[in-house]
Amino acid sequence: MSEDYSILIEALKKAKHVGVLTGAGVSTLSGIPDFRGPQGLYKNPDAERIFDIDWFDRDPSVYYKGCRELVYRLEKYEPNKVHHALKRLEDIGLLKGIATQNIDMLHQKAGSSNVFEVHGSPLLHHCRRCGRSIGFEEVCAELKKGVEVPRCSCGGAYKPDITFFGEMLPEEAFVKSQELALSSDVFLVLGTSLTVYPAAGLPRLTLQAGGKVFIVNGSPTSLDNEATARYTDLAAFADAVLTNIDDMV
Repeated sequence: MSEDYSILIEALKKAKHVGVLTGAGVSTLSGIPDFRGPQGLYKNPDAERIFDIDWFDRDPSVYYKGCRELVYRLEKYEPNKVHHALKRLEDIGLLKGIATQNIDMLHQKAGSSNVFEVHGSPLLHHCRRCGRSIGFEEVCAELKKGVEVPRCSCGGAYKPDITFFGEMLPEEAFVKSQELALSSDVFLVLGTSLTVYPAAGLPRLTLQAGGKVFIVNGSPTSLDNEATARYTDLAAFADAVLTNIDDMV
């Protein structure tokens, strides 16, 4: 049975300030494996070590082996209809920002400009010894040469600016995400089961400020009973937005 998105579309038509939180479910539509899915990264026996900062400092090859395909071959993946629908909402001035738990940079590739990466980004890598930074493309080039661990001239390993377990979230991105959630009269939760905190607490800020939350996710979330409406099909959500976009201007 197809889902009825009319309640969500009507809310968007009346909204003044829309915010979004996106998670891995949005990325899977582009073919990127879900970390927790059947073929996901967390099926790897070393999964708990891959994004652990202490393990990275002990043996950075664990991270680079585990993420060679997922992070450093992102050129294989293209934005999907959800990314494009959000870009259109931004184009008409309705969507004010996207808080994302994803590290694939596909929102930016789709053209979205106000993207707050709450779990960091691989766009820059910093040397763990001296702090020198290099860009994502330079790291990719090193890995394509067969280098096991890209290293600085000082000998330190380059680590992506992704938030590992044991590190703090990027403060500026998270503060902007909180401001986005608090100021949104409609907040969309797309492709996340709201299990990873503190990002999972963002839609509750919208509810506390009197806004409406709409959830589109394949599995249940802890906020389903408090959402104005809850859906499961991200592709259908994108189709509904793109079909009705001209009525939202």
